[in-house]
Amino acid sequence: MTSQDTPRVHEVLVVGCGAMGSQIAMACALAGYRATAFDLDTGAIDRAAVELRRRLDRDVAKGRRDEDAVTAAFERLSFTTDLDAAARRGDFVIEAAAEDLEVKRDVFARLDALAPAHTILTTNSSAIASSRIADATSRPDRVANMHFFNPALVMRCVEVVGGPETSAATVETTAALARRLGKDPVVLRKEVPGFVANRILGAARDEAVSLLEQGVASVQDIDTACRTALGYPMGPFELMDLTGIDIGYRAKLARYAETEDPGDRPSRTVTELVERGELGRKTGLGFYGYADDGTQYPREDDGIPR
Repeated sequence: MTSQDTPRVHEVLVVGCGAMGSQIAMACALAGYRATAFDLDTGAIDRAAVELRRRLDRDVAKGRRDEDAVTAAFERLSFTTDLDAAARRGDFVIEAAAEDLEVKRDVFARLDALAPAHTILTTNSSAIASSRIADATSRPDRVANMHFFNPALVMRCVEVVGGPETSAATVETTAALARRLGKDPVVLRKEVPGFVANRILGAARDEAVSLLEQGVASVQDIDTACRTALGYPMGPFELMDLTGIDIGYRAKLARYAETEDPGDRPSRTVTELVERGELGRKTGLGFYGYADDGTQYPREDDGIPR
């Protein structure tokens, strides 16, 4: 790794206004940064703004957040469809776009051409290591992974991972930013697919799906065992439904593309659910079904393809 002088971060650009990107941007605004959330889709921007307002108003009503602090954060947060202008202002970029290597490389190449020389470019991905993106830029020493967990406004862990060319200063600045956001940075000593938390979580998830496919126990009973015996806040199937079954599916595809290990391929059940568009809570069906009010109910077929 090479060393570098990195100025203080004042303005953060988040690329992608999905659930993760919008919450990351708000976390930055709540911490006192000027934050801009970019998306080409105006509908995604509108949905993000409405959902953030709903979530933060609820937190204020329940006494979890100070109303004045939330008001000030919204004043520091802006949304845009103009990446050129936003990138030119950013000191630090967090990309939270689709889990697609070529998409990310295109985004990073464009950001590299637009952003100031000092700007650090990070990706929120845990499936795609920054070393696979860094050479799309002229600043590989200022490229890293900054992996948040869902929901980003709540979860405290942020994994910070540098590639072979990432400078120590970039890693330090990224970890310092995470701490400023009220997070607990976990700094990896080297890149590995999936990093730390998702490798451990993935092992539990894969075993849960294997038990289901073998007919050992139902979705509901496997989740109950994990909650009541292992102390998990939610079972692996509940968690996959919450985060989006397609997210885990794409992460498995990305890992398989990197390792070529057949064990890293998505399972038959997960593949079938994705192909049917049954992606969890966001579509109303996944391993569980969901009523219009969000109430979860068991599926008779456990979501298993017949």
